[in-house]
Amino acid sequence: MGNPNYEKYLNDPEDLIEEMIDGFVKSYENKIKRVSERCVAKKEAPIKGKVGVVSGGGSGHLPAFMGYIGQGALDAVAVGDIFSSPSVDHIYETIKAADGGEGVLCCIGNFSGDIMNFEMAAEMAEEDGIDVDTVIINDDVASAPKEKMENRRGVAGEVIIWKIAGAMAERGYSLAKMKEISDKALFNTRSMGVAHKPCIMPTNGEPSFELAEGEMEIGVGHHGEPGIRKETMKTNNEVTADLVNIVLKDLPYKEGDEVVVLINGLGATSPLEMYISYRKVYNMLEEKGIDIVKNYIGELFTSQEMAGYSITLTKVDDQLKELFADKCDAVSFKQMKEDIN
Repeated sequence: MGNPNYEKYLNDPEDLIEEMIDGFVKSYENKIKRVSERCVAKKEAPIKGKVGVVSGGGSGHLPAFMGYIGQGALDAVAVGDIFSSPSVDHIYETIKAADGGEGVLCCIGNFSGDIMNFEMAAEMAEEDGIDVDTVIINDDVASAPKEKMENRRGVAGEVIIWKIAGAMAERGYSLAKMKEISDKALFNTRSMGVAHKPCIMPTNGEPSFELAEGEMEIGVGHHGEPGIRKETMKTNNEVTADLVNIVLKDLPYKEGDEVVVLINGLGATSPLEMYISYRKVYNMLEEKGIDIVKNYIGELFTSQEMAGYSITLTKVDDQLKELFADKCDAVSFKQMKEDIN
């Protein structure tokens, strides 16, 4: 049985992934189905004549990844252990579950285990005659310098790419076109996060990283990877301004740009705090002549109960604005068709 000395409402930690998936699917059984032990898909998947969109990764990030299954988002997801990549076989099952005959686009974070296993699974699927392409999401500015963007982690920018790719698939775009436009959106997407308390690993009760009382880490990763510096806690305005300024310089974003803003809570940050942060982001961008055309605010890609948040900016053109405006009816990510000027 589980360790009774830490505060998690679990049964046996050995069964937590199985029980979590089972409970999640039962909660949304009108929308999703369990294809296999670690593969969850749309109820109607595969959809003939549409490019399949899949993702996957370690557990512990709900609503990512399963919460983004649905119309205008993901067709299927491979589920790994806590902060661990799904296996090659589970990813292979997920690609097959999404294949409607027009190929499958895998949209994954830039983590070595995910990349290796998705590559191997894609090769297996291609041997079956399934066309597969991959977008490797690397939006985390803190994790590598700009000249080494290929080494950057994927964080909340994954939500941006899932939305864009899902919209394109619903419109009937080809796999090649979806890859091209997703890569454009990815290049225009940059994120930066902060945290002042770690998550607790549910398998052993250990913190994912350690900070002193009253200390925060700028640029910390979703799994507790090191950021760029540790500081004493500051006001929301000060922290948000720091994150935004780092992001703005990196593309760089400039006067006249139009952006989508995503503020993501990491699990233990209240909506109150996130809206105060958005207020600062809004005012800063307004002063710089950068127009916000859409925002997403909430716990969109968590890390258990980590106390912190991240800010993501995506520079958009008319093509991307149309895709952001499209309807999305995923399990945990919904919007009606919108007009975005």
